[in-house]
Amino acid sequence: MTRALIVIDMQRAFDDLDFWGATTNPDCERKVAALIERWQDADEPIVVVRHDSTSVHSPLHPDNAGNELMDAVAAVDPALFVTKNVNSAFYGDPDLQVWLETQAIRELVICGIQTNMCVETTARMAGNLGYDVTVALDATRTFDLRADVAGLGIVTRTASELMATTALDLQAGGFAQIATTAALIGENRT
Repeated sequence: MTRALIVIDMQRAFDDLDFWGATTNPDCERKVAALIERWQDADEPIVVVRHDSTSVHSPLHPDNAGNELMDAVAAVDPALFVTKNVNSAFYGDPDLQVWLETQAIRELVICGIQTNMCVETTARMAGNLGYDVTVALDATRTFDLRADVAGLGIVTRTASELMATTALDLQAGGFAQIATTAALIGENRT
């Protein structure tokens, strides 16, 4: 066993567009479910990661219904279940890196929400730690962002722009390869 699927923060709160704003890639959940099915059929390990916000006002706080996993992920009996309250799954409980080393897993396929936040952060750390990382970009999604940034003023990016930038940063930066779900599950189309 040398490869694991890491499913990040597929939680009900991310369906609340009034809270998060405009999103992209409505096929994300279906693509994640396809990856899960492929990994289960091959009896390969699946790691499920859940974000447990420390803010009681966050829909991702453990006391809020939004903290619950989406159906396809909730149905998984994971090889490892990690909870975290920061962007990287490597800073969760139990320790992801220790588990990966114990299992002799060197190849990671990462999917989930949000593309440019927890997915990207986990992929960058994994790449820095020496893992062979692939991000299934079409099995991720994110939300439009707008912020007042010192020296730049108001900066706005659409979810689609953020996904493309994440893909470029990860692949061109040498952190991870970008792949389609179809390629990862062995379909002939990409």
